[in-house]
Amino acid sequence: MEYENKLVLAPMVRVGTLPFRLLAAQYGADITYGEEIIDHRLLKCERKINECLGSTDFVEKGTDTVAFRTCQEEKDRVVFQMGTSDAVRALRAAQMVCNDVAAIDINMGCPKSFSISGGMGAALLSKPELIHDILTTLKRNLDIPVTCKIRLLSSSNDTVELARRIEKTGISALAVHGRKVPDRPRDPAKWNEIADVVAALSIPVIANGDVFEYDDFQRIKVTTGASSVMVARGAIWNASIFSAQGKLPWEEVRREYIRKSILWDNDIKSTKHTLKEMIIHYSCLELPEGRAVIRSQNLGDLALHFIILESWIQYL
Repeated sequence: MEYENKLVLAPMVRVGTLPFRLLAAQYGADITYGEEIIDHRLLKCERKINECLGSTDFVEKGTDTVAFRTCQEEKDRVVFQMGTSDAVRALRAAQMVCNDVAAIDINMGCPKSFSISGGMGAALLSKPELIHDILTTLKRNLDIPVTCKIRLLSSSNDTVELARRIEKTGISALAVHGRKVPDRPRDPAKWNEIADVVAALSIPVIANGDVFEYDDFQRIKVTTGASSVMVARGAIWNASIFSAQGKLPWEEVRREYIRKSILWDNDIKSTKHTLKEMIIHYSCLELPEGRAVIRSQNLGDLALHFIILESWIQYL
């Protein structure tokens, strides 16, 4: 895994499943992060080869619930992002998936109460000794790259100091979301503070925040000096943001996402959540495409509703 001059799909809960990662890669993403999986959950899984789909599944024992699904096609670019608060537990979980992914990333930026209450995500930002323990343990025992993703701290100096301590663990790259823990998505990303981190480190820095068009990839790179750029919301709304030829119509991207979700038997709740995010940005859930998603109870329903909808539009 190389981290120079890459376009990166950010980790996104309920979005970054296999169909969406393959969709982003199809349009030009070089590295694709999976949705965060908590170490406790992965340790309750067993690895299974899904002969029907041609995938590798990590399935919760005693159920048919797939916690993580991947395939050979993405092996050289998919990053498994983990939520953890314990070095030994993180290593046990990472060793389960390390032969099926390109890298392991530790989530140190999620501000959600679930993560923080469990000592994970952004809670780690105030525990540099634990960060060091987790990252050095993984780095010492794994043969694939180890990285982490952080948010900005209360001051730029604090962020730089933490980033330097993280670099000393020997990780391969650091992703920096240009917002602080209390910030909301509507608050502008602080690219200047990402630039301070870039200037202080020698390892590649992946800049994240306020990338909504293909041209923004270059703008944030120039402004921050970052090695690579990561995008979240801009990719949810239209995954063809990664294409140098320009965005495709969102309806076309939506159609391809549905096709891939059916092909890879994606979880219906995840599929509906992602489609709703697309539709809300461009349209309205009260319009036909939104109602088609809401009514769907399974992937078969979803396919049928959209076949009928598109046939009706063509007829008009």
